[in-house]
Amino acid sequence: MSAAINIGLSESERQGVADSFSSLLADTFTLYLKTHNYHWNVTGPHFSSLHAMFEVQYQELWLAADELAERIRSLGFTSPGSYTQFAAATQLSEASGAPKAMEMVAQLAADNEVVAQQAGTAVEAAEAVGDHASADLATQRQQVHEKAAWMLRSMLE
Repeated sequence: MSAAINIGLSESERQGVADSFSSLLADTFTLYLKTHNYHWNVTGPHFSSLHAMFEVQYQELWLAADELAERIRSLGFTSPGSYTQFAAATQLSEASGAPKAMEMVAQLAADNEVVAQQAGTAVEAAEAVGDHASADLATQRQQVHEKAAWMLRSMLE
């Protein structure tokens, strides 16, 4: 028997926010996998700086995935946690192979922009029902992805 959740939101309100966060989690985890893959497989004259940048980014994404999953749980719902679930819910394409370094950068910049947009959608879903804690977390995620996209785009100039 589980205890009732009484955080000022109805079950349907919590479900809407959890669904939005599940999509954000799927995108975050997919981006984590792609970034980690590129960290392992980057080559070329920018190897050292990209290898280090990708490591910082995938570590941050790993921690973010945990925060997002725990927020879904605190809303009273089961967090997605399998490749199958993530693949079904993500907007991002999976990385296959090892493209040239600057193509990796371009893909990650574009993917971070997509995740920033999904975080914005999660902010809107949370704000619509007065879920300030979820809105705050999603806003933080949006800022992180916008900054990551900017840093990656700067590598392309």
